[in-house]
Order: sequence, then C-alpha cells, then structure tokens
Amino acid sequence: MDNEKKKDKNKKRGPQPQTSLTWIYMVIALTLGYLLMNGDSSLLSGGSSRNATYSQFKSYVEQGYASRIIVNKKEGSLLMYVEPSHIRDVFREQKVDSGTRPFVVVQYPSADKLEDFISEQQALEHFTGEMEYRQGDDDFMHFFWSFGPLILIAFFWIYMMRRMGGGSEGGGPMGIFNVGKSRARLVEKDEEGKVTFADVAGQAGAKLEVQEIVDFLKNPTRYTELGGKIPKGALLVGPPGTGKTLLAKAVAGEADVPFFSMSGSDFVEMFVGVGASRVRDLFRQAKEKAPCIIFIDEIDAVGRARSRGVQMGANDERESTLNQLLTEMDGFGTNSGVIIMAATNRADILDKALLRAGRFDRQIHVDLPDVTERKEIFQVHLKPIKTDNTLDIDFLARQTPGFSGADIANVCNEAALIAARNGKKAVDKDDFLAAVDRIIGGLEKKTKVMTAEEKRTIALHEAGHATISWLLQYANPLVKVTIVPRGRALGAAWYLPEERQITTREQMLDEMCATLGGRAAEELFCGHISSGAMNDLERVTKQAFSMITYMGMSDRLPNLCYYDNQEYGFQRPYSEATAQLIDEETKAMIARQYARAKDILSQHAEGHAQLAQLLVEREVIFAEDVERIFGPRPWTSRTEELLTEQPAGETEAS
Repeated sequence: MDNEKKKDKNKKRGPQPQTSLTWIYMVIALTLGYLLMNGDSSLLSGGSSRNATYSQFKSYVEQGYASRIIVNKKEGSLLMYVEPSHIRDVFREQKVDSGTRPFVVVQYPSADKLEDFISEQQALEHFTGEMEYRQGDDDFMHFFWSFGPLILIAFFWIYMMRRMGGGSEGGGPMGIFNVGKSRARLVEKDEEGKVTFADVAGQAGAKLEVQEIVDFLKNPTRYTELGGKIPKGALLVGPPGTGKTLLAKAVAGEADVPFFSMSGSDFVEMFVGVGASRVRDLFRQAKEKAPCIIFIDEIDAVGRARSRGVQMGANDERESTLNQLLTEMDGFGTNSGVIIMAATNRADILDKALLRAGRFDRQIHVDLPDVTERKEIFQVHLKPIKTDNTLDIDFLARQTPGFSGADIANVCNEAALIAARNGKKAVDKDDFLAAVDRIIGGLEKKTKVMTAEEKRTIALHEAGHATISWLLQYANPLVKVTIVPRGRALGAAWYLPEERQITTREQMLDEMCATLGGRAAEELFCGHISSGAMNDLERVTKQAFSMITYMGMSDRLPNLCYYDNQEYGFQRPYSEATAQLIDEETKAMIARQYARAKDILSQHAEGHAQLAQLLVEREVIFAEDVERIFGPRPWTSRTEELLTEQPAGETEAS
C-alpha cells in the first residue's frame, strides 16, 4: 500500500525537473566575462611583458613612456603600462602585437623612494597617468588562474560523458557506458492508450489463437494445476502490413501485463558482444516484471539460420546474439510468466533451433484479409474521414483483393487527399477508385505525349487482354481497361481476382493465356511486336516455371517438386538433363497458350477491333462496354456474383 501511495504522489507531482550543467557553464562564462571586462589587468590583459630594473623604470618614466602604474606593496613590485606610441622604444628586441597592452614588471627598493620619485615626475609632467596601490592579489584569483584550466577541462569532460550517456543520471540507454543495456521500450500495464482486440479489425483466426496466450497470463493456475505448461513463445508469421505488431500489442493490452517491445536490429551493434549482452539484460528486466510479454519485431535480423552465407565479423556477432537468445529462451523457468512473441515475414530463413518446441511453441499465421475482414478494416479507417452517404463499403472491400491492412489505410488516406485536392466536401466512391488506381498503377501521367501509332498499338494490346479474359472461363473478371499511362506502364487492364484457397492447372493456364493476349494481339493485328509485353512475358515465364518445377504440373515431369530452400542452398536439386527438360517444358507450355490466345483473337477479330477503337476514342472502358460488344460472359465466377449482389438493406428499386 505504501508503494502504491508513493506512485500516486509521484503521478500528481508530475515529472521532476532535472539538474542541468548548462546553468553552471553559463555562470562560469559570465564570471570570466566580468573578470575580463573589470578584473585585474595584470592577470587578464594577456599583453606582452618583460622584466626591468628599477633604474630602467626610472628612465622610462623620465622619458614619458609610462601610461599607468600599479604598485603591489605586499610583493614589493610594480607594473608599468607602456604608452602605445613608445612600445617599440621599450620592447626593442621583442615582437609585440599592436593591439595588446604591454607592461613592464619592476621590483622597487623602497615605497618612500618610489613615492618621492613619482611625485617629482608628476610635477615635471613626465608622468601624467594614474598610479594605483594594491595590498596584494586575491588568493581566490591566484587559485582560479592556477587551477582554473583544469577545472574547466574536468567540467567539459563530465559534460561530454553525460551527453554520450544519454543526458540522464547514470547514462541513458543510448550511452557509451550502457551500450550493453537493452533498448526495449516498456509499456506498463496501467499506461493509457493501450491497444485491445477491439482495435484490431479482421484477423479472426489469429485473434482466436492469441486469445489462449491472454488466458495463460490472466489465469496461469488454471492450466498448471492439470500439469500443463504455459507456452514460452509464439511467432507471428505473415506478409508485411497485416497487423502482426498491432496484434502483439493487443495481447499485452488484453492481458493487462507489461509489454517489452524492440526490433531485431536493436540487438545488432558495431561492438563485439553487445547483442548477447542486450539479450541478457532484456530477459533480466522481463523476469523482474513477470508476468509480462517480450515482443521482438522482425526477428529475422538476428534469427537467421546459422552458417548460411560467408560473412566476416557481423555474421559472428549475429550468431552469438542468436545463441544467447536460444539460451535465454531455454534458461528461465517454465511457469515464470514471461511469454515471448515475435513477428517476421520470412519464417523460411529462421534458424531451426529457434522454431523448435520449447522455444517458439506455436506459429500463428497472420494472412492477408479476405473480403469480410477488409470490410471491417475499412470501417475502422473510415471513422475519421468524412465520407459520402452513398458510399458502399462492401463495394470497396471487393475492389481491393490482396490488400493488407496497411494498404487499406493508405487507400483511405489517399482518397481523402484526392477529394481535398478536387475541392469536395466529402469523399465519395470515385475518390476511392482513383486512390486504388493511384496505389496500384502509380500516378496518372496525362502529359506524356504518344504518337497515333503508339496509341493504337497500346489499344490493341490492352484490348487483347480484355477480350481473352472475357471469353475464358477461369480468367479473372475484368473491371476496366485504360491506355492512360500510369507510373512506368503505358496501359493497364484492371481485374478482380477471385479469392481461391487452391488453384487448379486449368485456372493457371487460362490466366497465362489471358496474360499473353496482349503480345498475340500485337502480332496478329499490328504486324509487329513491341517492348510493351515485357512485364507480361516475365509473369508468364515465372508462372510456367513454378508450375513445372514446384507444383508438378508437367506431363513429362509429373508429381515432382524441386524446391527446398533450406537444404539445397545455392545448388540446384536436379541434374543438367533435368534442367534442359524443364526449359523445354516451359517453352512448350508458353507456346501452347500463345497459340491458343492467337486462335481466340482470330475467331473474335471483329469484336476485338471494336474494343480497341473504343479505347482509342475514350481511353478508359469498363466491363459493361466489353459486355455490350461480346455479350454476357458464358461463365460467372463467385467474384462476379458478389459484384452483382445488392448491398444489405437495399431493395431492387433502389
């Protein structure tokens, strides 16, 4: 209770001001400035000086060389400042700067004789300056000028060490003395603004799996009483932008436990042994805060498989960090209440020892959202945006297949920017479609100049894609076709891919044939081929190679898969004869689909020509324009059925 009262008092007081050395340095600088302006000239002038005898002093005064005399009775010495016009007369053998205040140091025999001599010279007007008597210099000034430089050096050294130490007492986490300390950011369980499952849209399957981790942290005895062991770690695997980090924060928020968050690259440093030291410090802090969660984002930075690729220096440091991480994950007690969560989109390159049971006990796949989950994500990101009342979120979810949560957030932001650029009061459907086109295809380049022949070639090319995709059963449904340049593309055909769990050989071949439709249309109707099909050929070649080598979809190489990234490394898992056979099969598969595309275009040459002419005239055409020319598609996919469905709550008349 006493500790809780102290915490409440500290919260009410707010952050306490920290003592800063800057004020001390400012006081020292002001003191030095004051002394330079008003202090003893004998100490602070910095001018040239020389020793002289009493006889020489008398001669200088008689000749009118003295401008000011300061007598130190305690030491029996005096300082005679020289008139600027007679500096060369006094300092004949010494180089003197004209801007200084040179003086002569003299030991006088008697104060009475000195006073009589000065009085006589003043009467003769040989000395018209000031004469000042001093009992002696201040002991403090003697001490300051003797040890002052050392004190300033000490203050400067302390200041630099504090700067390198992060500016806090004892050095901050980035300090040179704390380079081996963990850089993890701690989010306390009672901190405001914590994330919960309500903030994570979609990912119902992943949330169901991590819900067990929340139960482990809330009610550990419920599982340990029956002899079960709480899992030590969970690895979130999925494409970028799917919300892996957000899901880990939600687990900590739901369980109401401390949350240590850091990146895999935070363990890596230029100093040897720092990574392992930071791992030890991280787990030490976690044990003190147990029950808690440690989250390591992008763990592949330190968890990459060992002995893969020869890298000097940095590779050894990374491996030592990984070894320490493996040791710590096996070192603490099973029921200590510390659960490790990590995220990566490259699980295939992680070390096998890291993924074994007892370390990362389970892998949770965070996949790209489906159409229902995309609708939920749109609802989250559309809350701060002023949208039109007629906006259909179901339509937006269907128009963004393959988009991650981060992509959808980008679409919403881009649509708001486009609407603001056009002076609209609310964001409507056209703004979102323009945002999708902007993100996928790039910025529309209306200023790019094309000749009539180039425009016709591009129109024939894109019309070829549209024609074949409309007439093939398993090709992706067409949304629109454009010949307006975007990014590096001179034209594009937009499709709505059907979201399948598995893909058959016939579906892949239909997609390959539709992709080759642009090159086939150029050869048939232009009489030549162009470089515009380079991206199409690249996609087709990769797809054919994957079908033959990885999926076993070849007649001459059936039911074989030549893919094992971890075991074979840089060596091909097949012979030269097999490699030649793969090349022959790839060429034959592409040639068959190319001939098929040419055959379809030849049979529907008139419709293709009308479509190309419409593209030249309007630059953008939609699925209804293609349907007007070729009629309804013979086959209707599930995606097209979704497109034609009425939104919930609307009637046929509306």
